[in-house]
Amino acid sequence: MNLSKNIVKNEIFACAASFFLSLAITIPIGALGQAPPQAAAPNAGSFQGSVVKGEATSQPIGLSLDDAIQRGLKTNLGMILSGTEAATARAQRLSQLQSLLPSVDFSAKETVQQVDLPAEGLRLPGFPKVIGPFSYTDVRASLSWSLVDLPSLRNYLAARHNFAAAQLSEEDARDMVVLTVGNAYLLVLADQTQVSSVEAQVQTAKVSLDQAVANHDAGTAPLLDELRARVDYQSLQQQLIAAQNALEKDKLALARTIGLPLAQSFTLTDQAPYAAFDQFDVNALIAQAQANRKDLAALVEQAEVAEEQRKAATDDRLPTVKADADYGDIGTTLGHSHGTVDATATLSVPVFKEFALRGEAQQAQARLDTAQAQLSDKKAQVDADVRDALLDIQSAQKEVEVARSSVDLANEALKEAQERYANGVSDNLAVSQAQQSVAQANDQYVISLYRHNVAKLSLARALGAGQSYKNYVGGK
Repeated sequence: MNLSKNIVKNEIFACAASFFLSLAITIPIGALGQAPPQAAAPNAGSFQGSVVKGEATSQPIGLSLDDAIQRGLKTNLGMILSGTEAATARAQRLSQLQSLLPSVDFSAKETVQQVDLPAEGLRLPGFPKVIGPFSYTDVRASLSWSLVDLPSLRNYLAARHNFAAAQLSEEDARDMVVLTVGNAYLLVLADQTQVSSVEAQVQTAKVSLDQAVANHDAGTAPLLDELRARVDYQSLQQQLIAAQNALEKDKLALARTIGLPLAQSFTLTDQAPYAAFDQFDVNALIAQAQANRKDLAALVEQAEVAEEQRKAATDDRLPTVKADADYGDIGTTLGHSHGTVDATATLSVPVFKEFALRGEAQQAQARLDTAQAQLSDKKAQVDADVRDALLDIQSAQKEVEVARSSVDLANEALKEAQERYANGVSDNLAVSQAQQSVAQANDQYVISLYRHNVAKLSLARALGAGQSYKNYVGGK
């Protein structure tokens, strides 16, 4: 039985790794396998956390898959951080816009002065050494405007593209939340199924143990049969304890992703669905993904950012024209004042900044080359995501059908072995082996059903249709 559990763990670990490491998101596998190491993708772990909303109640609440996803879209940390990044990009765009607009400032001064002429270096015979005190009032508005400044224009356009990329990343984060929460929900469902399966196996093993004890007491069976049955029964009890513990831990992980208080008890109201998937037009699905993936569109905008920054670095060689003006009233009082005006136009041309300008241009070109390479890689990754998900769906779909048949056959074999032992035709070794076969068949069914549903969630994410997950994960 321990060998069976190790096989289960290895199967689930391999399944989860193929789904989520390719998507650069870390999702805990917990109960049905060992948790993989943290992925190196930036902010991947943020989707495992949340901002807790509400207070825990004494009564358990029902939680459907849709409820869990809607909670996650409001409280998941990855979603919240994506929103703050978009807000930061919006603020940067406004800051860059100001460099293209006139800047107007207003000032009002009331000044009192007394001047010591000798201290200023003025010694005039017959002239007072100290002038004042005297006062004046100055009310003034000043304007500064860069009339011709192509680098600032390029930087503003880059900020616009950066803001668009942040908005697209925020939309992509919604798909990631659906994938993360959906996986956590399906994992808890798989844990519950496994707990129910082990509980049934414990009950069956108890019947076999009672039978072995009765036969031994009656002198019709050796002590070995009783010891074998007792070992099987206690082994299953240990597996049940481990499965129940894993279930509780994975429920905590689900609560963490959706902002549910950890002390809140809840039950899942949806069952693990199964519906065969038959949409395997690879080219059509890849075209859909290329058109709809928000992370791909965000990289397109980031490439535009790098392009505008490269143009800005090139335009630094061009002259700029700036106008400065101020107008105000100055006098001893506002009633005894006179208007003054000052206007200046400045033409600036870089003359000897060749190495600095060349260095900035080369750095900007390197950033553009990097962005274009990342965009090309992302297009290939989108293609691979769709193909990987389809392969996983096809494989898991076949496994579900085989596992269903295996469960039926294993239960029939167990029933026959129990009848043969009860009739004294054989010892209970066949019963013990049949119980192990039932456990392995049930484990494989749980694994395959979980893999099938997560593969369809992964396909929805790969297509950029995570929020339409119901179109992919369905059935009874």
